[in-house]
Amino acid sequence: MTSELVVEQQGHISTITLNRAGSGNTLNTAILAELEAIANRFAEDEQTRAVIIRAAGENFSYGMDLEEMRTAARPSLLMLRRKGELGARMMRAIRDIHQPTICAIQGVSTGGATCIATACDFRIAAQGARMGYGEVRLGINLMWNALPPCVNLVGPARAKQLIMSGKLMEIDTLASWGFVDEVCERENLDARALAWAQEYAALPPVAVQMIKRSINRLTGALDEAVMHADADQWLLCVQSEDFDEALSAFKGRRSGEFTGN
Repeated sequence: MTSELVVEQQGHISTITLNRAGSGNTLNTAILAELEAIANRFAEDEQTRAVIIRAAGENFSYGMDLEEMRTAARPSLLMLRRKGELGARMMRAIRDIHQPTICAIQGVSTGGATCIATACDFRIAAQGARMGYGEVRLGINLMWNALPPCVNLVGPARAKQLIMSGKLMEIDTLASWGFVDEVCERENLDARALAWAQEYAALPPVAVQMIKRSINRLTGALDEAVMHADADQWLLCVQSEDFDEALSAFKGRRSGEFTGN
């Protein structure tokens, strides 16, 4: 485990902290792989009955590290397609954690960070937080199989607003939509996440975990039949001229000029 992901256990509650505050808690491939591994290990953990995912610092996360995306050497088309599946594997691992999961969000959460939040069972956010999916502004689709959780939470029209616009939405709006479950004062965020975790940890674990799994299976019954294609959509997008223009525009802090090529 790296120092950028810290796992702590207190009684029946485990907390995963994204610890890259100096880099805006951006995500990279190493962190995604470690998150997947951590999530999978809870299947062998009898002591943990609830899991909190949180982040250090002012912001939850700015999403994927664009510098890694921009400078990474392009592998073969075959391997690029396989590497594109990592985020979806990580999301499935978090969603399939047997224990109830609570995500605590402060400041900005965008892109892959918001995907992670929706993979959890519950979301507690600090006042003033903003969340969204910025992928479209980079010329790429929302991947990681993250579209169904968003649609399940807010419905198709509001999911389109979130995902197609790429905007950061105010947390009070998202709370009214059902995207987050509670909004609290920033100084109370960790305490409220802990309170939610303690409530579920105090219940009979077999019943709680069976109910969670049944609800997840019911609401996600068709996800894998369709969402495997999001990696293929991404593969098409990252080879486009618009993708290169979007990255250049982001780095140069200017508006992009897109052609559809």
